[in-house]
Order: sequence, then structure tokens, then C-alpha cells
Amino acid sequence: MADWVVVVDDDIMNLKMAGHILSKNNMRVTALKSGQALLDYIKENETPDLILLDINMPEMDGFETLKKLREQEAGQEEIPVIFLTANDDENSETRGLSLGAMDFIKKPFVPEVLTLRVRHIIDLIRLQRNLSQEVEKKTEENEKLFMHVVHSLADAIDAKDTYTNGHSGRVAKYSKEIARRYGYSEKAQGDIYMMGLLHDVGKIGVPDAVINKPAKLTDEEFALIKNHPSMGSRILKNIKEMPALATGARWHHEKFGGGGYPDGLSGNDIPEEARIIAVADAYDAMSSRRSYRDVLPQEVVRGEIEKGKGTQFDPKFADIMLSMIDEDTEYTMKEDDSFKRE
Repeated sequence: MADWVVVVDDDIMNLKMAGHILSKNNMRVTALKSGQALLDYIKENETPDLILLDINMPEMDGFETLKKLREQEAGQEEIPVIFLTANDDENSETRGLSLGAMDFIKKPFVPEVLTLRVRHIIDLIRLQRNLSQEVEKKTEENEKLFMHVVHSLADAIDAKDTYTNGHSGRVAKYSKEIARRYGYSEKAQGDIYMMGLLHDVGKIGVPDAVINKPAKLTDEEFALIKNHPSMGSRILKNIKEMPALATGARWHHEKFGGGGYPDGLSGNDIPEEARIIAVADAYDAMSSRRSYRDVLPQEVVRGEIEKGKGTQFDPKFADIMLSMIDEDTEYTMKEDDSFKRE
């Protein structure tokens, strides 16, 4: 069955253009001219795979439409939304992402960009829903399939960043090893491994241009980056059979001494799994290539972990990471040479 996209725009030419591009790429398209028309349509019809929603519309703009749509969907599965905009207003992007939009597409449309973004979001949402379904089944066979879906989703997240390779897998592996050394059961180690794989899932909603920007981020761009833990939590909380999956996504940027985000937690108020993932995430960030630098020397990485004890990191988990570093005499725990994914 063809993917089904609803396009909402008060401009007839934009509706025709989007409809032509998507239909040409074997998608079913429904065109609507207002936010109210969308709300009425969703009440009376089956759920589409995706909504393309213009921001600037008379009577009810895209932001108000999305708020009312989410109220209307209460207790139901949310339809993914991509905003359409003719300007580069980053405040609008921040507001839209905070309301739960998955992405932004600029007008006038570039056919290839429109098609790829739409397919990308639909595929990612389908992966998320498959993830939830597989957790529900709880059989050994389906748990293997569940892990395959998790890995696929982690690969999709990593693919947004052209400068990193396998970040999610390495963070998951390091987190599991820290948990093992701390005394976690095998099941708890498996759980934190999955949390590590999905800790950056919220980056799905951050524009690629911001993630891959080689220069210093503006305050507005950093605000978009800082939104990814909250968005990741929103995505994963829908998996009710394993609510802990959202833990790493939401709180891996909190700091043990306070001053982190999104909730400004500190000390033991930060969930333990998130404190473990925070150390693993920071270690991999330093031991991986970035757009502006190569892998940092091992002694520099070690020094930063040591310096962050009690401020950025929980001291007991930082000490375990330091032990892992000291045992790694050949510096194999880094991008390209690190642990292989399970």
C-alpha cells in the first residue's frame, strides 16, 4: 500500500506542487486548504502516515493547528507532522519542534528534498511503531527482531550526522560495560544497552544543517540541539511496555553537579542509567572524529573524565570509565577501532 500524506496549505500552487512531486513518487496525497479542514478531516477518516502542515495560514496558523490536533488525538497514536515554511525563522523552528513537529521543509520545494524528508520520517515512525509492537510480544524470537529494529533506528539516527560513525552503538557498548562492572544483572545490562542505542533518538527532529554545521553554533541553533532529549523522551515514552527506554534519551545531558538540561537535575535525582550513559556519551564524543577536529589523544580524554568527576559525572561511574581507559593500553576504544556492536 502506498504511503499516505496529507498536505495542508492555503496556497493552491503549493498544494498542486507538493501533490505532483509526491504522487510522482508513488505516494497517495490528500490536499486540504486550512487547519480547520485538517481537524475535521482527521475526525472523519482513517489516519494518514504523515501530515505536511504550512505554518503561515489565515484564521488558524500551523502552530495552533498542531496544538489542537494533539488535543484531538489525546490517548491515540500521534500522526507525525512536518512543518512547511517559506522563511528561515529559527524561533519558529524551536517553537515547532517543542510542539512535537518532526522536521521542517523550506518552500519553494526542492523535489528531491521533499521526497527524501517525507520518506525518511515515515520510515522512522514505522520503525518506532514496530519497536513498540515487538516489545509487546515478549517472545525470544520477537525480542531478536526487536533488537534488529532498535539497531536500525540507531543507524538512522547516526546517519543524520555525517561526521560520526557508529556513535550510538559505541555508547551502548560502553554503557553496558560500565553497568556490568558496577554489578548490574544481565537483563539490566541489556536494558541499558538499548537505552544507549536510542539515547540520541531525539536528533531525528533536529535539522541536518544544524547537526552537521562545522562552525560554532548560534544560540538559536544550540537551542534546537538542546531540544533533542525532550523530543527523544516523547518518541520513546509511547513504548509503554518498556518505559525505561526514555530514561537515557531524556536525561543523558544532565550534570551530576547541576546545570545540565533539559530538567536541571543533579546528583541522585538523575536516574542511574542516565548517569552511566552520560559518561559513555562524553567519552565517545571525545574519542571520535568531529567536523572540527580528529580523535582526541587518550591522555586528554582521560584528563577530561577525571576533571568532570562530581561536576559533570557521577564519580563512581567516572572511576569505572577511567579504569576501562587505563586497561586500554593500545587505545582501541575509539571510533573505527572500538568494541564491535553486539
